[in-house]
Amino acid sequence: MAIKPLSDKIVIKVIEDTEQTSGGIFIPDSAKEKPQKGEIIAVGPGRVTDNGEREPMDVKVGDVILYAKYSGTDIKVDGQEYKILSVKDALAVLG
Repeated sequence: MAIKPLSDKIVIKVIEDTEQTSGGIFIPDSAKEKPQKGEIIAVGPGRVTDNGEREPMDVKVGDVILYAKYSGTDIKVDGQEYKILSVKDALAVLG
């Protein structure tokens, strides 16, 4: 991976939901909700606290997380889209 996040940042690959309902109806892009699920691709070393110690990260590479709806920054590396966000925007680990 060419991206190395700093501090308490994580890099995720967004997981898109299926474009078809269970009844077979296709959902147009304009009606889709923003995805909120992603797989962690890279994890920063953790935030440095006021006393100079590193705070451990609660997530690891390979975890699938649920994240806050409008959080993070979208980036594109080698044609692949990723999102960089703070670990505090990760709401839960799925699975």
